[in-house]
Amino acid sequence: MLICLFMTDQVMPALFIGHGSPMNTLESNRYTQGWRSLGESVPRPRAILSISAHWYIGATAVTTMAHPRTIHDFYGFPQALFDYQYPAPGLPDLFEEIVEAIRPQQVMADSDQWGLDHGTWSVLAHMFPDADVPVVQLSLNSDRPQEYHLALGAALSPLRERGVLILGSGNVVHNLRRVDWKMPGQGYDWAERFDDAVVSAMSDPAGDILSLARHPDYALAVPTPDHYLPLLYLAGLAQAAGETPATLLRGYEYGGLSMTSFGLGLTAQDPLLAPLRRPAGI
Repeated sequence: MLICLFMTDQVMPALFIGHGSPMNTLESNRYTQGWRSLGESVPRPRAILSISAHWYIGATAVTTMAHPRTIHDFYGFPQALFDYQYPAPGLPDLFEEIVEAIRPQQVMADSDQWGLDHGTWSVLAHMFPDADVPVVQLSLNSDRPQEYHLALGAALSPLRERGVLILGSGNVVHNLRRVDWKMPGQGYDWAERFDDAVVSAMSDPAGDILSLARHPDYALAVPTPDHYLPLLYLAGLAQAAGETPATLLRGYEYGGLSMTSFGLGLTAQDPLLAPLRRPAGI
């Protein structure tokens, strides 16, 4: 499969990144090397709209602060991770564009409650390490079904034509209760089966991503929806564009995590993205 660089008609790419452990912020591995190569390859965005698994609340909201804070939404990690800051500016004006794009759906402006959580900055630390691209977060509405998130992703499509890189950050498979620290670089059979089913659905123009909620391994792979829902935004964007996402990275960690990532709108081979094409386990 070809991994791509140049965009058609200046449309920005859209991504789903399996972000895994927050320690990826500080580490150099094949995933973070791939994210760095991806950041070096895509056109410079006007802004990034991040849909992170870690802002999962009972509302649809958008950050509107000029200087979003770096949120350390975890515990039990080294002090160096708590010391890390990602001081990217916000872009308050993007709120009105989002309001218009998703109308008649309602969205709240968050001027002081949230900021940038590690689902966003652990990835952007490598894609845009200078933190000089404005970043806005969109919450995941926990009160809405999967159909809502798929449709909302499709509705956001016009933002790609306005220089906005849309980033979904979560994990296709995310079952922390089944994590086994003796299985680095490995996945349980059920994790691999469900991940394969997602890749198949995303790669098929006629694929039905919503039907995967009935997959026999769904309950184990997706015990809670927060890390899975960002994927539906990319699927919705793909449907709106009439395009098929490319599978950028695949891999498993500690049995119960999938690191699979997808990209939309990538149109030309680029040697910078070689880490993305590296086979799993290398």
